[in-house]
Amino acid sequence: MGGCSCTTVSITLLFCIFLFYVSINSQVAVAGDILKANQIVRDGSTIVSSGGHFEFGFVSVGSSTNRYVGIWYKKISQKTIVWIANRETPLNTTSGLLQLISNGNLVILNASGHVVWSSNSSTSVNNPVLQLLDSGNLVIRDGTDSNPDHYLWQSLDIPGNTQLPGAKLGWNLETGLERYLSSWKSEDDPSPGKYTNRIIRNGFPQIVVSKGSAIIRRGGSWNGVRFSGAPNLNPNQIYVYDFVSNDKELYYRYVLNSAVYTRKILNSFGFVQILVWIEKSQIWQLYLSGTIDDCDRYGICGAYGNCKINNSPACTCFDGFQPKDKKEWGAADGSSGCARNVQLSCRNGEGFVKHSGVKLPDTQRSWFDTNMSLDECESVCLKNCSCTAYANTDIRGHGSGCLLWFNELIDIRDEKENGEDLYIRMSASELAKKGRSKVRFIFIPILLTITMMCVCLWLIKRKKKKRTEGITRLNFETYGDNGKGEEDLELPLFDFTTLATATNGFSKNSMLGEGGFGPVYKGMLDEGKEIAVKRLSKDSRQGLNEFKNEVSCISQLQHRNLVKLLGCSVQEGERLLVYEYMPNKSLDSFIFDKKHSNMLDWPMRYNIINGIARGLLYLHQDSRLRIIHRDLKASNILLDQEMNPKISDFGTARICGETETGANTTRIVGTYGYMSPGYAIDGKFSVKSDVYSFGVLLLEIVSGKRNTNFTHPDHNLNLLGHAWRTYTNGKVLDIVDDMLK
Repeated sequence: MGGCSCTTVSITLLFCIFLFYVSINSQVAVAGDILKANQIVRDGSTIVSSGGHFEFGFVSVGSSTNRYVGIWYKKISQKTIVWIANRETPLNTTSGLLQLISNGNLVILNASGHVVWSSNSSTSVNNPVLQLLDSGNLVIRDGTDSNPDHYLWQSLDIPGNTQLPGAKLGWNLETGLERYLSSWKSEDDPSPGKYTNRIIRNGFPQIVVSKGSAIIRRGGSWNGVRFSGAPNLNPNQIYVYDFVSNDKELYYRYVLNSAVYTRKILNSFGFVQILVWIEKSQIWQLYLSGTIDDCDRYGICGAYGNCKINNSPACTCFDGFQPKDKKEWGAADGSSGCARNVQLSCRNGEGFVKHSGVKLPDTQRSWFDTNMSLDECESVCLKNCSCTAYANTDIRGHGSGCLLWFNELIDIRDEKENGEDLYIRMSASELAKKGRSKVRFIFIPILLTITMMCVCLWLIKRKKKKRTEGITRLNFETYGDNGKGEEDLELPLFDFTTLATATNGFSKNSMLGEGGFGPVYKGMLDEGKEIAVKRLSKDSRQGLNEFKNEVSCISQLQHRNLVKLLGCSVQEGERLLVYEYMPNKSLDSFIFDKKHSNMLDWPMRYNIINGIARGLLYLHQDSRLRIIHRDLKASNILLDQEMNPKISDFGTARICGETETGANTTRIVGTYGYMSPGYAIDGKFSVKSDVYSFGVLLLEIVSGKRNTNFTHPDHNLNLLGHAWRTYTNGKVLDIVDDMLK
């Protein structure tokens, strides 16, 4: 019995010594920034960078109870995760362990001791250490060597949805390593989502956002200052870009100029955003967004199409090109693109037309030489029958480098402020037309001057002859509908000279704005009545469709909350629509402008909402014909002198019978963000489509925020999602504009 007792005591003592040994060699200083070989970090313990900026350890994401190993900001009250190791293999308990093993690999162990994630470091050293740096980079290195070039492994080589200042995005061309952003599935699930943000190397390298393998937005190529397709992401007082392209590496990063916390993310909806931490209000504030509007959607206007966001519809063709499918373009769908009026034949006389202020086309099928001049570039392109366009690779100074395209030009948009010069190859006959146009450009002003003098003399003799404003039957077939028009409409006709005089000859000083239909001018008739004149471009076929639609819709409508059509003119080959003048312009110029929104108190906003609802009710129920507007939005609500709202722009409206409530279409028109899901996805539109748009508009009026670019520090939802979230949380008043509070 005594021998057994001694044996039991000995075993117990040895076991206690073993536990003591393990605890001594496995302890981690919570405030330390280094983890040594064979040490472990348990759930609840963390590693902190030396300056206290970042923290590393076990963490949960959103409302999920899963446990991940990640890095987050230490000094920011709102826990913001910037990197996660086990994105696809979370732990479902708090019994996980993190260990740096002796061969230099960092591993995550579950409660059973099985490895669920490993850094897979390919090189081993005798004295490995894990260190969290103040840059947010987690590195494995030799304990005696802190040279960044000798790191065995680093977290910045496998970023998630976040790019931190100084972190490289791009390629190590020697090892084949690619660093790119991948979105989270949701705010509660950090596993890789649908979207990636990366540099593609086909042709001239460019940065893109893809959904799966399909490009959905394109930041463009580096032009020496910025990425050509992201002019809003210019270098500024907070950060500058560093772009490197050589035989060893191809990457870009941004470097801070000021001491702020900032991060670039690819959110779960595929949008690239740069956020800045505002210490005073304790929120992440959107600083810049890589996406501005619909023209940023990849290839929205097809081959040789140019997207102009201020036009409606936005897609246009360059001179010398015409829509491939006029019917689709007439329905505001420009995705089929444009075709040349005259095909290239590689004969003498071909040359190039310069287009300034544009986003350069997709460069996947391009060739470049950064050492060539622009003149050399033109010569090389002209000698190659497959070359369709050329441009500089670098816009600094007078420009340098050569970029050639060998296919159709896709994904171009108008960028007047930060755009570049693109030289498109044209046939000899088209260039000849261009030359004749220049000659006409010289003589036409002279001819116009003489004509205006004659008109003035005629007006003096005629004195104060007044315009004829009788009711006249308007037939579309008579005025350029190529035999397709069948409907005669009664509408006041204005004399073209009267409208030209009222608008000072359609001068730029009289222009109120411009859309896809054409420009709109302010005018004043002889008796002092102010008017707005919408002028259809003579060459615009899609504008003709809008002209017909507006005349057929509005001429039959009379309501205090619908813009009033006073008449039209079809003289001199022109198509002009004359409206009552709205001195306060459109609703969006008030509610989305911090200065002007102060003028809109709650009674005024309520009056605007009520007026829009009355106008919509009239269109859907009380008018002789049921009309579905299909593009109800803030910019299409005009405000009169007393700030009463009037629904405008019926170019895409549909007339239904008295008993009809909707229909189907294969061509979607309208504005994303205001479209109902059924219409945007399936093409099903009805009075409910307008009611959905009205709901979006109502939320924008109440909140003072746009639905399309709404951001919130706590989630990635749009305004509609945020409103529903505040409602379900019983905090619906949180959505109200601070101006009203």
